[in-house]
Amino acid sequence: MTPSRCLVFRGAELILPPEGAERITDERIIIEGIPLDTVYPAFRPEDIKRFDVPAADRSAVLPCFSLVKNAATPLGWRNIPLRTLISGLAVEDASGLALVFRACHILQWLSESRFCGSCGSENTVDDLAMTRLCPACGRVEYPRVSPAVIVRITNENGEILLAHDKKFKEKIYSLIAGFYEAGERLEDTVEREIFEEVALSVKNIRYIASQSWPFPNSLMIGFSADYSHGEIRCDGVEIEDAGWFNRENLPPLPGHGSIARFLIEEWRGNAPPLRGGM
Repeated sequence: MTPSRCLVFRGAELILPPEGAERITDERIIIEGIPLDTVYPAFRPEDIKRFDVPAADRSAVLPCFSLVKNAATPLGWRNIPLRTLISGLAVEDASGLALVFRACHILQWLSESRFCGSCGSENTVDDLAMTRLCPACGRVEYPRVSPAVIVRITNENGEILLAHDKKFKEKIYSLIAGFYEAGERLEDTVEREIFEEVALSVKNIRYIASQSWPFPNSLMIGFSADYSHGEIRCDGVEIEDAGWFNRENLPPLPGHGSIARFLIEEWRGNAPPLRGGM
């Protein structure tokens, strides 16, 4: 993405121009951005704030705009969740999302960290280091990251365990996932989440890959594991259905662009080499 193009966010939503404005698909806008010179004419100056988000290695900068709370979306422009858009990307496009995900994560964090968590003073921003600094007590705050594990479980028959979570809007089946708890090893988190959600025990836990997932601030850490023992028993709180599936009878799966889909496709033998955001 060149500096002459940018993205406009409201939280984890992208604000997109009217359909057909550039004859570019919504999915391609994620990768290519929109022209900088289209933003200021469309938005009132008091409704948007510009932040130039550097890549983690400072090799690139992504100009971004954050729409302030309660500001109206300009006529014809659209609010679309970023995670909805990435599900429509081709795998080769989805691999280049690292800077877009970073920008989404940081802009949400900036919005939520305006005031110091220790003394309540208004924070300043170190744009280069991407930190918040309290001018009153000196507290330094970094973007919040919440680690979570996601696990591909297979059994001796070569089947994969897939589960439907109550929070899924559609009848999608995905992998078991859950947040890290303080004091655990990541392997402990894997074992605990699997047992809590589907009452199974696993062995041979192996790290596979990770992905930034800014919805709102996760780091998804992907593992594989082999089924050990137990009978599937869904917790009924998060997981309402789960089962073993072979490659010929898979249910609807998560969209491309997610590490869940990557882990499933790798098991199917279809995954490309890991690049960019995954």
